[in-house]
Amino acid sequence: MPGRKTRRILVTGSCGQIGSELVGELRNRYGNESVVASDIKPEWDGESEGPFERADVLDDGRLREVIRDHGIDTIVHMAAILSAKGEREPQAAWKVNVGGLMNALEAAREMGLSQVLCPSSIAVFGKGTPRENTPQETVLKPSTMYGVTKVTGELLCDYYAEKFGVDARGLRYPGIVSAETLPGGGTTDYAVEIFYDAVEKGRYTCFLREDARLPMMYMPDCINATIQLMEAEPSGLKHHGDYNVAAMSFTPAELAEEIHRSIPDFEIDYDPDYRQKIAESWPSSIDDSAAREEWGWKPAYDLERMTEDMLERLRKRHEAGALYK
Repeated sequence: MPGRKTRRILVTGSCGQIGSELVGELRNRYGNESVVASDIKPEWDGESEGPFERADVLDDGRLREVIRDHGIDTIVHMAAILSAKGEREPQAAWKVNVGGLMNALEAAREMGLSQVLCPSSIAVFGKGTPRENTPQETVLKPSTMYGVTKVTGELLCDYYAEKFGVDARGLRYPGIVSAETLPGGGTTDYAVEIFYDAVEKGRYTCFLREDARLPMMYMPDCINATIQLMEAEPSGLKHHGDYNVAAMSFTPAELAEEIHRSIPDFEIDYDPDYRQKIAESWPSSIDDSAAREEWGWKPAYDLERMTEDMLERLRKRHEAGALYK
């Protein structure tokens, strides 16, 4: 495993909600020039400085060109079409989520890269999966194309690890809440949108029911979990592309009540749409004991601490006229 000083990391999908913040933290740890941001978008819109390459993950030749030009040894594959958008464009979701990962894994196999990390999601769960304290090993029968692609991705990572010796790793993200980047088409987007509307308008209309309990995680924990798994010694890992990770679970009503403690006049109403059915197919809580035991995972944020930090950050931006920066 390359040490922190020797890694050369490519982050695909770096302009997305998680990728844009992950690149910054990786550059803090490994150096600006050691982390290459890439996306299908024409230019890097993140805050940290360092190399950026425009690249479509479906263009295998271009992906390999970037790997060669920058001496890449590690791919953090964040490029994906998320759950809600994936239901509107299922063919595109399959093409991007599965085809892009295949290109990354094949490049790693043929070019001798040290590691590929590709996140999975709680969307892999579905009918027949225990909704409470969902175990590491369980039924994977998703009801969305996004979930189908993520199950496929987990199996591909396992296959490349066992068949070809590629160090392929992944973790099942819950819903991610960020104060820095807007959501990108997921079923848990409400948990970000609600904060923006609370600060700007004092009210929010939620597209899920008030009792739709889902596993969630604050972005600092998400970034930490990703890097922690990436840097974990392989000798201690018993899984490859499918680690459960958890931080907290809450309903829209519980989140609204927590916001109400800081914004007493905040109001919420509910107008569930097609995303409610997606949410009903997912767990309400996760058992992540394998991640805790095998690579020391432990979240730092609960609902109260996350809400306090989110509101503090967004209020400052709102006062500066840069809420939707």
